[in-house]
Amino acid sequence: MIFKQALRRELASLAGVVFATLFTIMVTTSLIRLLGRASSGQVDTASVLPLIAFAAINLLPVLLVLTLYIVTLMAFTRAYRDSEMVIWASSGRSLYDWIGPVMGFAAPFVVLVAVIGFWAAPWANLKSNEYQRRFAQREDVSRVARGQFRESASANRVFFIEGLDATNTEVRSVFVTQTTGQQRSVVVSRGGRIETEENGDRFLVLEGGRRYDGDITGSALRLLEFERYGLRLDPKPLARGDDSAKVRPTVELVANPTPRNLGELVWRISLPISALLLALLAIPLSSMNPRVGRSINLVLALLIYVVYNNLSSVAQAWVSQGRVSFWLAVWPVHVLLAAVVGMFFYARMAPRGMRLRLLRRGVS
Repeated sequence: MIFKQALRRELASLAGVVFATLFTIMVTTSLIRLLGRASSGQVDTASVLPLIAFAAINLLPVLLVLTLYIVTLMAFTRAYRDSEMVIWASSGRSLYDWIGPVMGFAAPFVVLVAVIGFWAAPWANLKSNEYQRRFAQREDVSRVARGQFRESASANRVFFIEGLDATNTEVRSVFVTQTTGQQRSVVVSRGGRIETEENGDRFLVLEGGRRYDGDITGSALRLLEFERYGLRLDPKPLARGDDSAKVRPTVELVANPTPRNLGELVWRISLPISALLLALLAIPLSSMNPRVGRSINLVLALLIYVVYNNLSSVAQAWVSQGRVSFWLAVWPVHVLLAAVVGMFFYARMAPRGMRLRLLRRGVS
């Protein structure tokens, strides 16, 4: 049919632009946030790009849902503004006839959202946590950036290294200050290396430097010159696996129905359902009066999405906290939105006289 082909062609062209815009905003925001964390030593600079990729995969379901909602709303709003919907209505096409083409266009989005939400996003979260865990397990010296003062993980040392080789084992122009109780030591050296003993202990061996010891409350210092000086690096305990439900596969969430796992499962189930319902909602919601303008419809569409998304988050939180059972939280929010969709369809399709009577009853 002509009207189906025209609608799908317009939706497809809008989807590319809207998704590219949302994806660019997301990547830019993630890049700024990760670069800030990398500059402060919280994230490895070499891991910034992989972490952005994992964050993009994790946010793709939400971006796809928003893309589907926005493009459907834009396409029908444009059709109403240009009086194209009036032409289709005069040819015998009702608003219900648009449900099929929209659902056909939305079906790939729903499937893709489900695949990413149930399988790809947990994997991306797991890999992102692994990158950050590996960086947290690295020694204090190897986490230091060239030319910057950095505090150790135990907060009792401050490092400054002018140069660091590619293998993170050879250092140049080192400054280290260490505080133990009331004692403070300052070590300066022209260079050194990280060495591992047979028993597994690791040392930062400095060469050709000085050590200053003193009490932090006094002014007296003791000077010690050395040719070789070993600074023991505290062993890192093995990082525990992340027990967050976000990194667990969906099969594991079902097999181990703890409150946290069930809460995460509620969120994953809500993603494809929300894509379907929001696409349906955009059809009657885009109906507009050219004399009023489209701002009211857009504000209403934004308000409904925000309320719906927040209610879904509340349902997830309540299940995670054990306040509500899984089966009681997984369906009411979506049923409520489905009722809103039906109400909008009925309001747009009801005869004008009936709508006026319903409006007068509501006012009275």
